[in-house]
Amino acid sequence: QVQLVESGGGLVQAGGSLRLSCVASGSIFSINLMGWFRQAPGKQRELVATITSGRSTNYADSVKGRFTISRDNAKNTVYLQVNSLKPDDTAVYYCGALSRYDSNWYWGQGTQVTVSS
Repeated sequence: QVQLVESGGGLVQAGGSLRLSCVASGSIFSINLMGWFRQAPGKQRELVATITSGRSTNYADSVKGRFTISRDNAKNTVYLQVNSLKPDDTAVYYCGALSRYDSNWYWGQGTQVTVSS
């Protein structure tokens, strides 16, 4: 089992920045990769960025050049630095972890990011 706790969301003006954090606990040895996803009201959850244990990264085209995913293995923490925020970035941002043993995704509770016009 993996538990994920997220923080760092908030209300910012367009062009602003935030740093989202996700702390993993439990069976952290089982995590193959982690990622950030987001879901706006009435919309499907979409992938924002992923990072492997080897620190290979992948980003959605809509956030390339603005968002950066990173991890600190010593702190069992994954970060998402979000810069140059746009109103369209407004969503609940979720941290996810994929277990290499049971192939299940584990999710955090989500943190709200709201970008004003």
